[in-house]
Amino acid sequence: MNIILFTNKRGQVWNYDINPLHVALSVATGLVLMLAAAVYTGIQLGNDELKYLAGWQDAVSEQRAEIAAARQSAQADIDALTLRIGQMQAQLLRLNALGGRLVSQSDLDKGEFNFDAVPAVGGPQEAGSRESVPLAEFLSMLEDMESELLDREQKLSVLESLLMSRSLTERVMPSGRPVAEGWLSSRYGKRNDPFTGKQDFHKGLDFAGKKGSKVVAVGDGVVSWAGKKSGYGQLVEINHGNGYTTRYGHNDSHLVSIGDTVKKGQQIALMGSSGRSTGPHVHFEVLHNGKKVNPSKYIGE
Repeated sequence: MNIILFTNKRGQVWNYDINPLHVALSVATGLVLMLAAAVYTGIQLGNDELKYLAGWQDAVSEQRAEIAAARQSAQADIDALTLRIGQMQAQLLRLNALGGRLVSQSDLDKGEFNFDAVPAVGGPQEAGSRESVPLAEFLSMLEDMESELLDREQKLSVLESLLMSRSLTERVMPSGRPVAEGWLSSRYGKRNDPFTGKQDFHKGLDFAGKKGSKVVAVGDGVVSWAGKKSGYGQLVEINHGNGYTTRYGHNDSHLVSIGDTVKKGQQIALMGSSGRSTGPHVHFEVLHNGKKVNPSKYIGE
């Protein structure tokens, strides 16, 4: 390829002979240099962007770690609260059971003291009273309630023990009539003997009635005698503990045996006229520490 250049100077002409291969090489070299510069610039820009991206990823990772730690801490707090609430629920169940037993033992109105029902509460809502309870205050309230529940449980347990002791004492203490039906035919004290007519001391109470009617225990205890005994005919004797013993004489037949445990009001014999007797009746005696005492004060006669 020839290139002819003309100058302003008259007569001067420049003639260049350009080899196409040289031109192509020159262009290629330029393109390579331009591409290298662009790649270098791109790499530099890419490094900056990568550095920024890596920093952002580190920040996100830190935030995720903080969120995970906060979530774990919150879950631990929830687990602890759940455990304490579960313990309080168990205490409430025990208190309800204790309350139910106390109501039964104290003969209280079960409708008035219903431990299975939620206590009735209410009242108008005041304006501006809808704020949530702060966590610290809630935890303090929970601790106070837990302490109060424990205190109430201990006091109710003591009260239950006292009531059970009193109930046991009341059940073993002789009280009430020894017959389901009948009437008082002879009192404790001096009287004319029905067989001799002479004055004698009657150390018991006689309850007359229909032959075969029920003879019942006047308290909880253990049968210490069941059979014939001189003067008494068919006799049942019950040991109530605390030094008390009761006797039921002149039975037609007995329904218990020595060693049997009996409850207050339980039928122990059938009324009869066995032994030294003029007719169907029960001769009833109360002994305290082995000494016969007046049964009237125990049966309310």
